[in-house]
Amino acid sequence: MKNLELIFNPNSIAVVGASRRVGSVGNDIAKNLVKNFSGQVFLINPKTKKLLGRPCYPDLAAIKKTVDLMVIVVPAAAVASVLQSGGQLGIKNALIISAGFKEAGRSDLEAELIAISKKYKINLIGPNCLGVINPDQKMNASFAGLMPPKGALAFISQSGALGTAILDVAANLGLGFSKFISIGNKAVVDEADLLEYLKKDKATRVIGIYAEQLSSPDRLLKQFRSLASAKPPKPVVILKSGRTSAGAGASASHTGALAGNDASYEALFNQGGVVRAQTVKELFDYLRIFYNNPLASAGKIAVVTNAGGPGVLAVDVLAERGLKLASFSKKTQAALEKVLPSSASVNNPVDILGDASARDYKEVLKILDQDKNVEAFLVILTPQSMTEIEATAQTLIAFKKKNKHPLAVVFMGQELSARGRQQLCDNGVAVYAWPEAAARSLAVFDNFNKQRQIKRGAVSVFRDLKKAIVQKILNDAKEQGVKSLSEPAVQEIFKAYGLPVLKSYSVSSVKEAKAVAQKIKTRLALKIISPDILHKTDVGGVLLNVPAKEVASQYRELIKRVRTKKPEAKITGVLISPMVNGGQEMIIGSVREPSLGATIMVGLGGVYAEILSDVVFGLNPLTKTEVQLMLKKLKSVQILAGARGKKPLDQEALIESVLRLAQLVKDWPEIKEVDLNPLVVQERGALALDGRIIID
Repeated sequence: MKNLELIFNPNSIAVVGASRRVGSVGNDIAKNLVKNFSGQVFLINPKTKKLLGRPCYPDLAAIKKTVDLMVIVVPAAAVASVLQSGGQLGIKNALIISAGFKEAGRSDLEAELIAISKKYKINLIGPNCLGVINPDQKMNASFAGLMPPKGALAFISQSGALGTAILDVAANLGLGFSKFISIGNKAVVDEADLLEYLKKDKATRVIGIYAEQLSSPDRLLKQFRSLASAKPPKPVVILKSGRTSAGAGASASHTGALAGNDASYEALFNQGGVVRAQTVKELFDYLRIFYNNPLASAGKIAVVTNAGGPGVLAVDVLAERGLKLASFSKKTQAALEKVLPSSASVNNPVDILGDASARDYKEVLKILDQDKNVEAFLVILTPQSMTEIEATAQTLIAFKKKNKHPLAVVFMGQELSARGRQQLCDNGVAVYAWPEAAARSLAVFDNFNKQRQIKRGAVSVFRDLKKAIVQKILNDAKEQGVKSLSEPAVQEIFKAYGLPVLKSYSVSSVKEAKAVAQKIKTRLALKIISPDILHKTDVGGVLLNVPAKEVASQYRELIKRVRTKKPEAKITGVLISPMVNGGQEMIIGSVREPSLGATIMVGLGGVYAEILSDVVFGLNPLTKTEVQLMLKKLKSVQILAGARGKKPLDQEALIESVLRLAQLVKDWPEIKEVDLNPLVVQERGALALDGRIIID
């Protein structure tokens, strides 16, 4: 564990590159620290003796006092020299604001910083970052123009520009900061290091992250889960950019095409109990619900509204996200009838009508708060001519102070509701302009609470494996320069790892095909074998339900069709197997993402797998519980469970196949992409009818 305490709570800071030029980064950082920071600030500029009323030093060595943190703001080419000097002087913490490193094509300069940091055991944030802020210490070691209010939100941003916008907006939303950290290129200190520190930081209750790329999945997953299970838990809300993948269509396997660039990240966040926002607006929406509410179940919600339409909009979103409306007791309904007009609705949602006063809201909430079936509240106000907007805001603030249940408030509109909304923000109430945003926020709030309580178990390890067979096949492929393994080789690998492979025969002549047909004695499936053809159906390379007596003519027809559609392909033979009837075609597979490792996929299979795209992903390694959770997210899980009166299929066989595949790609990192499609799940057992493996 890196000791980052003196980065955020230093007693002394040296600014190397403090500038006289107003408006420069070096001047702004020096000004921010001199103006606010209560500790010692040493300004370093060899070209002047005084700056901002403080003496200037020519270099770090001239200070002759203990320096806890060096903030470096010099040209990129000079940074390594400054860092080296600091390391020799025993300074253990550095914040490099300077740009011009990996992001500018100078990975060599960044590698030098990493080497120096490793040699002198320096905790380095940056380079190419905005800086670090700790409002509790009045420390603004950044070139952001404002000191954010003190609070319980720690925010980590890979983008300095987005970071400044977040600082600007957050204050108006009632969000105060425990820490703000711009990490830039993450040469040494990364998100996992910071999460480990923030877990123990008493000032931090909620963590927000903006990320463009993440790495070290094992470390991240450990920290995410540790934060979710901490006492008290610390929710992590992340906005990850780069969700789309232009390269997905170029992937060789079905799994690669279905995965895209984002599947690994989605799996990481799901398994880590992280709340993912898709937009900046959602980021703020979700941060507010966690920041302003105690962590608790929000699965049964009471909706109170002075207009029917917005209440229905909220209910639609709640239902889509798996939340339920609380069922009120008869006692509650009777009490509501006493305080509301006869035309009001005492069912859930409670419509208290357009002329509802602040007192009406107060009375209704007081009654609902006593109903044990209610776990959370969603309160909606629309600004009508008689609506007491600010008085209702004060009512809700008072209710929030006494109530222990999660609360989301909607003050609809813009200017008419603005003052009431701001009062709520300033007093710790999660408030939104529209009902859908509030409903989505309550849904992620409740889901986080459920996810963190899941016991995920241990990773399965199979002992009945024949690794020597796999080793030989992969070695032979590497020697021959083969990246796409032949189907017979793929089947051998699958069998070596206990995956359920249909017995098949590789033939290279009509005579051999006839001999196999006589042995099988049922209808046959014929598939072309070619290292140049991955998707056989695309070139007519599959024939199904072939009678044994027609195997010779169909063998010739198959070869002819493929040669017509892909004349340049090298054909090495035909794979013959018995037809399999019944069951459900599924797909399982894996694709390796460069920074996060292997992603495991399971879903609806067959030739239309990519079109229907009913698949879900998990990040390897997986536990049995995690695979079970993956299956629950599939629409096709209803088929496996026995839809339309059919018997249930063997989900245990499917789960075991996924876990065996997960161990295969874990044991052999050179496997880049793999899939079994279709994997036919039957009433008892499963059978892989086709598969492919791409090695790197």
